[in-house]
Amino acid sequence: MHKLGKIIASLVVFVAIVSLPFLYNIRKSGKGPVINMNTPAIQKLAVKQCVEPAEWMKANHMILLNQWRDEAVRKGKRVYINSQGKSFENNLQTCLNCHYDPALKTSDQFCVSCHDHTAVNPNCWICHILPKGAT
Repeated sequence: MHKLGKIIASLVVFVAIVSLPFLYNIRKSGKGPVINMNTPAIQKLAVKQCVEPAEWMKANHMILLNQWRDEAVRKGKRVYINSQGKSFENNLQTCLNCHYDPALKTSDQFCVSCHDHTAVNPNCWICHILPKGAT
């Protein structure tokens, strides 16, 4: 029983040290990157709609890209029919046609700014090449 004070003090110090990173970052989260959805290609579109609805794309874009990869590479299926019946080519270039802005540097691009903010490192560029002038 005479060591109870030391044990409690040690536990308090331990909990304080473990919780410091959480307390330090408590006010720093919540602000996402500013995403440029107004590229020259999007401005030219009469109907500004992505492959699927925007909210669905925000939540499921990687599922769709992985599906496209699997269908194109493993099954030879090169066309995607969206929920509205419109067809798109199963290709990363389909995304870049609208979401790449040649006037911006790579770090400000649509994909890169979000992936940097969320510390996600997609492996798209292992096989695919960014358009000229992107670096």
